[in-house]
Amino acid sequence: MIDELPTNPLRRTVLHELHRRHGGRFGAFAGWDMPIRYAAGPVAEHQQCRASAALFDVSHMTVVDLRGPGLLAALEQLMPADLRAAVPGRLVYSFLTDDDGGILDDLMVCKRDADAVRIVLNAATTVADLAYLTERLPVTCAIDARRDLALVALQGPRAEEVLAGFDPSVRGLTFLHEGRIDLGDHPVELSRSGYTGGDGFELALPASAAPELVELLLGRPEVDLAGLAARDSLRLEAGLCLYGHDLDPTTTPIEAGLQWAVPRSRRGADAGSRGAATIARQLLEGPPRRRVGLKPVGRRPVREGAVLRLDGAELGSVTSGGYSPVLAAPVAMGYVAAAHAQPDAVLEAVTDDRAEPCRIVPLPFVAKDYHR
Repeated sequence: MIDELPTNPLRRTVLHELHRRHGGRFGAFAGWDMPIRYAAGPVAEHQQCRASAALFDVSHMTVVDLRGPGLLAALEQLMPADLRAAVPGRLVYSFLTDDDGGILDDLMVCKRDADAVRIVLNAATTVADLAYLTERLPVTCAIDARRDLALVALQGPRAEEVLAGFDPSVRGLTFLHEGRIDLGDHPVELSRSGYTGGDGFELALPASAAPELVELLLGRPEVDLAGLAARDSLRLEAGLCLYGHDLDPTTTPIEAGLQWAVPRSRRGADAGSRGAATIARQLLEGPPRRRVGLKPVGRRPVREGAVLRLDGAELGSVTSGGYSPVLAAPVAMGYVAAAHAQPDAVLEAVTDDRAEPCRIVPLPFVAKDYHR
């Protein structure tokens, strides 16, 4: 998850000094100097999120507002989403795809009106995504990367309670819907969404006021800061993909088990989006490989890059692996040839000639708990 050898100066979010004051320990991630953990450690931060409320700085991701005539139809050529039929104010999970159905990025899209959407781009793909959108959208469409915003995620079963203490209207917001609340003296846009598999919110804060507003949230006893290490273990428990690891241009939504994100109206070979023919064929015939959950039989975690084998034959590889604090056991995800992606099958995860038996299990490892 963490870049080992950054070659360029790392960027910092507007909350960098706040993290330092609170004991954040930093590491490189997608070109950013990000808090990986705090003094309590990733396991405690993970448990804080599952039991109460944890606050993550996700300002390395980019909020982009798009507007212009013909925007929705143009975006539907780039992603297999039915944006023209989408309900304004509701988030849609989708993908930018290439001509082979490969995933260039996964992203959240929120339709604002017939000519406007907001999207959130992954940090590692922001530059490429913005160039791609600039090249392929009509010149009449404006692309506004909102550098004036900081993005934070308040996640956990007490997140609503915390925000309702500032603005009770937040209680009316359900999963994957956006709204606005007053936080301190500032109106704040937010959505009931996140990357932990549980209840929570993502808040777009005015960058100039972000440190003040985060300190306001941290003043509540239910809230503690959490870093990227806990964010990674939380999303892994929930069976959520990390772009650049579990998703990339060699992977289709169907191979990734994300066919639920391709609405029926966009599943035909003539759907009009890039890669539609490949997606339609894999929906009909099945993909050549599938993403699966893996539980090591022993106590030793298996990591990304481990080769998955059966009787000496290579069947796939591990794309994410780590430790689940809730299960108190190692867990992993990877891709396996479709014919062998059967529940309870036992494969070997091989790294440096060391083989760890792993059982294929259903995803997610820990049940999701969204507020619907």
